[in-house]
Amino acid sequence: MIRFFLGCFLFLSFFKGFSQEATFKLDTLKIQHDSLYREDQFYAQLNYNSIVVKPDGLSQDKISFGFGVGFLRDFPLNKKRTFAIAPGIGLSFNNYIQNMSIVGSHDAPIYSIIPSTVDYDRNRFEQFRLDIPIEFRWRTSTPEAFQFFRLYGGIKISYLLSDKSVYDDGIQKVTIKNNKDFEDFLYGIYLSTGYSAFNLQIYYGLNSLFKSTAQIDSVPIKMNTLSLGVVFYIL
Repeated sequence: MIRFFLGCFLFLSFFKGFSQEATFKLDTLKIQHDSLYREDQFYAQLNYNSIVVKPDGLSQDKISFGFGVGFLRDFPLNKKRTFAIAPGIGLSFNNYIQNMSIVGSHDAPIYSIIPSTVDYDRNRFEQFRLDIPIEFRWRTSTPEAFQFFRLYGGIKISYLLSDKSVYDDGIQKVTIKNNKDFEDFLYGIYLSTGYSAFNLQIYYGLNSLFKSTAQIDSVPIKMNTLSLGVVFYIL
């Protein structure tokens, strides 16, 4: 009996010592951070579209909006990973509400500025595009920081996937899709800055939305855009 109790005591002593040693090891473990992290690889944006280069008489009296989503592949350029380049791909939709009517057909569109004396219900055109951004990045991120300041700038090339214009004055309603005069490729520059998830973005289009074949009274339509909005970056 004495041997039995002595054996139990030694067993419990050994188990307690083993447990304390295991607990000690678990308590002293250090969390390993990924020193090869990448930042901001998905994005979503919402923007207001303003037409800054435009034909005489053109105006915007309602809010023209746009939104987009996409993916950017982050390639850090320095050891601290505060500088990076990020090419990507995305999709965007942009709506333009203004007073230039588009009637006729997709292969023979007719453009004119709607006189202020004419009442109309709707007049807009919209575009759905494939975007190819290339972004140059500076940020204050570290492997431990989930919130940081960023300054990103880049260029973006956009390819036209589909388009539609609508003019409705209550007497006639003209809807045109795949207008031959819309520029297939747009390119522009942009800048994004902010802290944490919330960031402001400005984009300026370097070429016109329309080809030179689009004219009002034999004058080519030049229409460049400036977009202001917010962009959310997600890991």
